[in-house]
Amino acid sequence: MIDKQNQIIQHISTELAIHFKQVTNVIKLLEEGNTVPFIARYRKEQTGALDEVQIRDISEKWEYMQNLENRKDEVIRLIEEQGKLTEQLAADIHKSTKLQQVEDLYRPYKQKRRTKATVAKEKGLEPFAEWIHQLPAQGDMIEKAKEFLNEEKEVKSVEEAIQGAKDIIAEHISDQPKYRQWIRDITFKKGSISSVVKDEEKDEKNIYEMYYEYEEPIQKIVPHRVLAINRGEKEDILRISIQAPIEQIVEYIQKQELKINHSIVHDVMVEAIEGAYKRLIQPSIEREIRKELSEKAEDRAIHIFSENLKNLLLQPPLKGRMVLGVDPAFRTGCKLAVVDQTGKVLYIGVVYPHTSDSKKEQAKEAVTDLLKKYEMEIVAIGNGTASRETEQFIVDILKEIDSEVSYIIVNEAGASVYSASDLAREEFPDLQVEERSAVSIARRLQDPLAELVKIDPKSVGVGQYQHDVSQKKLNESLTFVVETVVNQVGVNVNTASSSLLQYVAGLSKAVANNIVKKREELGRFSNRKQLKDIPRLGAKTYEQCIGFLRVNEGNQPLDRTSIHPERYPEVNKLLDQLGATVSDLGSEDLKNKVKSINHKEVADVLSIGELTLKDICDALIRPERDPRDDVAKPLLKKDVLKLEDLQQGMELQGTVRNVVDFGAFVDIGVKQDGLVHISKLSKSFVKHPLDIVAVGDVVTVWVDDVDFKKGRVALTMVKS
Repeated sequence: MIDKQNQIIQHISTELAIHFKQVTNVIKLLEEGNTVPFIARYRKEQTGALDEVQIRDISEKWEYMQNLENRKDEVIRLIEEQGKLTEQLAADIHKSTKLQQVEDLYRPYKQKRRTKATVAKEKGLEPFAEWIHQLPAQGDMIEKAKEFLNEEKEVKSVEEAIQGAKDIIAEHISDQPKYRQWIRDITFKKGSISSVVKDEEKDEKNIYEMYYEYEEPIQKIVPHRVLAINRGEKEDILRISIQAPIEQIVEYIQKQELKINHSIVHDVMVEAIEGAYKRLIQPSIEREIRKELSEKAEDRAIHIFSENLKNLLLQPPLKGRMVLGVDPAFRTGCKLAVVDQTGKVLYIGVVYPHTSDSKKEQAKEAVTDLLKKYEMEIVAIGNGTASRETEQFIVDILKEIDSEVSYIIVNEAGASVYSASDLAREEFPDLQVEERSAVSIARRLQDPLAELVKIDPKSVGVGQYQHDVSQKKLNESLTFVVETVVNQVGVNVNTASSSLLQYVAGLSKAVANNIVKKREELGRFSNRKQLKDIPRLGAKTYEQCIGFLRVNEGNQPLDRTSIHPERYPEVNKLLDQLGATVSDLGSEDLKNKVKSINHKEVADVLSIGELTLKDICDALIRPERDPRDDVAKPLLKKDVLKLEDLQQGMELQGTVRNVVDFGAFVDIGVKQDGLVHISKLSKSFVKHPLDIVAVGDVVTVWVDDVDFKKGRVALTMVKS
């Protein structure tokens, strides 16, 4: 058992290019019930500082290999029960490193539903098929076939006997693992995938026009095109097929099967081989290839979505600002929400700037009064319907007032989903759906992470083909991203919502609710130890979550850092050595003392690893460090830009809103986000847009082309 386990670990180690010992330690830590964020942050010595993604990769590979081993055992048992297991077959199954290889080996022994071959066997034609398969050089096939004629078994003619034998031979050939693997490989290497239009009328907007008559080598088709043609097929607009090198494949099987050139059954065998490929092998190989292409395309789409979501969640908060949130609309009016520096709602209202001139004047007065009364610094406008008209309305007001107020367009994707949710109803029971949306827009600017965790990650507007991929895989990946970001940032246990707390390592939804409930009962927590009294928060959960939970302004200064309480004794020893106390955290004096230490010597004295010591030192220097502080702040604006203002070559600053396989969409302040095509991201070759830009990046772009009719803007990041 240990040998098998070591073989699996060695396989994972080789495949992921991670040292054997690191993989072993990660698996051990996971099996002890530790979470990925906890292992990544607080067990760096055991893992060699692997990050969350590497740890998850190990976890997924380990699970896959465990399932593979279970399937091997099951297949061996099933073949053994038939009395057909040989030493060689068992060895081949054990050697397999992929599920597909195991299934190929099991295929000849699998209980099949009624096929042409099984019907032929029921008619007693198997001995005749075996005779043909032996490629006899002499004799008379017709006379041999007559031996198997049987009225009772419905073999009434020589032709029927030969056809039945061909069906048996064809199925035998189609079940050979060696042939299937070779055919799969050659089809991948030399085949092509094509699409033709099936029902043009269903494609009202001509979305799939480029795929009406389309062909591309399987090896070269990029993931987003796979997902596009899959969607076209699903909508019954396109018909998709795989073109394989048929002649080469049939010739290969003939070489394997027809070892004798002058057999009397040569022509019958050739027909059986062609039937095996065209009727049995080709359709299933085509399904397997399309499944593999789709899975790879799905994985890529999920990866891009995950990267975009991570960067969106890591957008820097605009801390300490009063914000006026505006949810724009035409007929139903613009909903307003004034939110203070802590996210508390101070005012809710509605104005109608787009219905009539008189209403517009009233709206102007109302908004001006709000800006003055609450000494507003910034206005957050949602980017939905009527966004640009509302932007112009706000800009006109800002030009007339004396105070320094900026505005920003906030991506409101998912705000309406949140506003109509049970969570929003619970949070704001007295507000209308649209009013909640205005609050969400304002808070999204103040602390994107805290607000966005309340929304289903699929609804935040940074994906590509998210509805065309495996929803289970997508949800798992996006949840992992949210958990990773939340734990990297850390959570203030005295202000965090239950929605945010439930993403902290080790905390379930129930425990997160219990923390909020206890906080509402007793008031602010004054230290981390108090969390031990939370119902259902046991010792293991406490160990996993506590380092990610911060208690600011409590009675233990270390509780506002990312240092785990299990390391407090070593931290206190270190501070003693430096002639400092916990009250010196973040001071210039302590910074200088910490920077002067010899990490290796101090780590030995304290009996902790150097990686752990480095993290402790970083936390002592910057106790409330937030990784989002290192990200460029969002672009605040004072004036509006219209599509008509754009001219070719114009230089602009913009914010990356979404990154896809073929480029990046950048908000430059006009109605439509502009597209920077992958070819216009850099002077040098770009393998993928994510290598150059990320969601939230503030970039300099130049207008490449404007299509006023379609409202499209092409941008470039390469200065001409």
